[in-house]
Amino acid sequence: MPIITLTTDFGEKDHFAGAVKGAIYNELESIKIVDISHSVSPFHITEAAYIIQNAYRSFPKGTIHIIGIDSELTPENKHIAVLLDEHYFICADNGIVSLITQEMKPKKIVEINIHDRVISDFPVLDVFVKVACHLARGGTLEVVGKEIPEIKKLKGLTPVVQEKQQQIIGNVIYIDNYGNVVTNISKKLFEAVGKGNPFVVSGRNVKFKKIFAKYSDAIDFSLPPDKREEDGKKLAIWNASGYLELAVYKSNPQTVGSASTLFGLYYRDTVTVNFE
Repeated sequence: MPIITLTTDFGEKDHFAGAVKGAIYNELESIKIVDISHSVSPFHITEAAYIIQNAYRSFPKGTIHIIGIDSELTPENKHIAVLLDEHYFICADNGIVSLITQEMKPKKIVEINIHDRVISDFPVLDVFVKVACHLARGGTLEVVGKEIPEIKKLKGLTPVVQEKQQQIIGNVIYIDNYGNVVTNISKKLFEAVGKGNPFVVSGRNVKFKKIFAKYSDAIDFSLPPDKREEDGKKLAIWNASGYLELAVYKSNPQTVGSASTLFGLYYRDTVTVNFE
């Protein structure tokens, strides 16, 4: 039996996420359900896409991903089911699938057309669950929708490379649970433009001349613990997704602050890399 994942902006306080799980179990008692996240900022398509693109590849092929972000059915916000990279995605056609991956084209896209058979004022619960359970039973996309040639496309935030190839102008695309700032500058782009030259990463009131492979690389463990610069240390790293991240070592947004608050960097803010 395949896995069904859930990614929503429902939060943890309300009943919505639990009701969706209950509806799935009501149809398929033996199914496996995995919560990717219910803490996406409300209606934040870019944030949801970043989370999903970095999570779905860890699941087996054939996994079914329900995405409950901006999912109300309107004439401009159709419901779709997509076969992409051997995974199924069920969501609104609001551009989120185009942001999950811009390097691969979906193998099949259908516009869901079962709404006349389902009474619904909660489409994730009533429509998306029906489609997901149909696919989990081995059903085909054609039964739940009409094939369409393409999905709505959003370009999102794309880094700009200056003509002289000496500067990358990027943007903040995500703030994680620790308050660390993720940019859209990939390691691949950085290396192609920089060609190993010295650089300065600038973001509002911080500058970095070194990018670490992981957080702990910024700490000199040869020093005694009381001599190390640890908690609160500012650093730049390549995160696990291959993007430039500006961080504070062992930060706690609830107590000592975070990279986002201390650096004054938020979604869409500019981060630049200047090469010498």
